[in-house]
Amino acid sequence: MKRLIGKIKAKFSGSDDFELPGEGDDGYLEIPPEGVTPAAKSKITVRPFVIEEFSDIKPILECLREGYTISLVNIRPLKDKDLVELKRAINKLKKTCEAVEGDIAGFGDDWIALTPSFAHIHRESDSRGGMDGPADDI
Repeated sequence: MKRLIGKIKAKFSGSDDFELPGEGDDGYLEIPPEGVTPAAKSKITVRPFVIEEFSDIKPILECLREGYTISLVNIRPLKDKDLVELKRAINKLKKTCEAVEGDIAGFGDDWIALTPSFAHIHRESDSRGGMDGPADDI
């Protein structure tokens, strides 16, 4: 019976590594979140954002949590409008980056970059790389 199910699974997915629920170590089957397909997970997106008010960070946080997007964020509009809100927004972005083990750095005066856990941002005094670069810590 197991072989039959394995062969059926292999025909549809091209894989022989099928286990019935309850046969593995934990007995759970992982189901990806809605809207995330294996093809979508294989590509990394670099996406620009503009923050004009605090609520504009919501899509940035969602992309950061999904873990497949490097975000380049223009903070100039909020910087010109309200420095207190800008600090609040950046603190929220920093905390989320720390939670997902990502990285955040400023580029110039008007841009910040956020990466998920698989990447880090090179810094001039970065002990991980040792090469010169334009990134500043936030």
